[in-house]
Amino acid sequence: MRIVVTGSLAYDYLMTFPGRFREHLLQDRMHRLTVSFLVDDMRKLRGGVAGNIAYSLALLGERPLLVATAGEDFAEYRGALEAAGVDASGVKVIPGTFTASCFINTDQDANQLVAFYAGALAHAQLASLDPMQLGPGDLVVVSPADPAAMEATVAGCLRARAPYIFDPGKQTPRLEAEHIVRGMQTAAVVIGNDYEFGLMAQKTGKSEAALEALAPVTVVTRGELGSTILVRGQPPIDIPTAPIGALVDPTGAGDAYLGGLVFAVARRLPWPVAGRVAALSAAYALEQRGCQEHHFSRADFLARYRKAFGVAEELERSLAA
Repeated sequence: MRIVVTGSLAYDYLMTFPGRFREHLLQDRMHRLTVSFLVDDMRKLRGGVAGNIAYSLALLGERPLLVATAGEDFAEYRGALEAAGVDASGVKVIPGTFTASCFINTDQDANQLVAFYAGALAHAQLASLDPMQLGPGDLVVVSPADPAAMEATVAGCLRARAPYIFDPGKQTPRLEAEHIVRGMQTAAVVIGNDYEFGLMAQKTGKSEAALEALAPVTVVTRGELGSTILVRGQPPIDIPTAPIGALVDPTGAGDAYLGGLVFAVARRLPWPVAGRVAALSAAYALEQRGCQEHHFSRADFLARYRKAFGVAEELERSLAA
C-alpha cells in the first residue's frame, strides 16, 4: 500500500507570550481590535500539515509520498524530510516564491493566535495525483491546503477509486459547504476536532451529528479530553489521551495524531488500538516545541504504548514488520 500525503508545507515561526491573551482583550472594543503582544522568544521550525503528518508516519516506519508545493527556500526542509524517511519526490518547487509561513503565538493557557502566509501553497493545484496511477490499494490523506487543490485531490481519488482520509481542518472557513459535504460523503475516514465540527455544522447547515454520520468512520478529537471514533453501525469508541511528561507546545499535536491514525489505518489495526496509537503519537509532539522536533524508535513507541495502554498484539506485529 502506498501512503500519499497531500496538503501544506510551511515554515513555522513559533512565539511564546508570557501572559494570557484574554486579559488584554476588551469585549466592548472588539470592533476596533488593535493589540500587540510582546513575545519572549521565536523559533523557525519545519511545519505544514502534510509535512507534519508525513514526518510522524516516517517515525513509525512508513515511507509516505509527500505531494505538495514549496518555494525556492525548501532545500534544507527537503533534506530533513528525506533523512527522516519521507519520500519528498512529489513536492513541486514553485520558482520565485517562498514556502508558506505560519506565525503562531501561544499564551500561558495554550491559546494560540495564528497568521498564515500561503506563498507556494497558493499553487497547490500544480501538485497533482493523476501521474501517480493510484488505485484501490493505496491510501491518500487530504489535509488542509488551497481549497481548490483539496477539491481536485478528492476528485482525483474518486477517479482512481483510491480511499482517502479527509481532514478539512483549518481550511474549513474557506471551503464551500458543498465541498465539505462531498469530501465527507466519499471519504473512507473523516477527522477533525470538536471546534472544527462546530464550524462545519455552521457552514453547511447540518447538525454535527449529521456530519459525523456521513462517512463510514469519523474521528472527533477533543484535546485533553481524548477523542472519539465513530464507526457506522457500532457504539462510539472513546479513546483516552496518552500520559505525557509535560505539555510544552500543542502546535502540531493534531497532525501527529493523524499521522498515527493513518499508520493504523494502513496496517488495518482495530479501531480501539488505532485511536491509542494516534493518541500516543500526539503525546510525543506535545512534549516538544515544534511539529517535527520529536523523535522515537519503533521499539520506544511500543514500550511506551504498553506502559500507557497495555499489550496490543496487532500493533506489535505491525511495528516489527
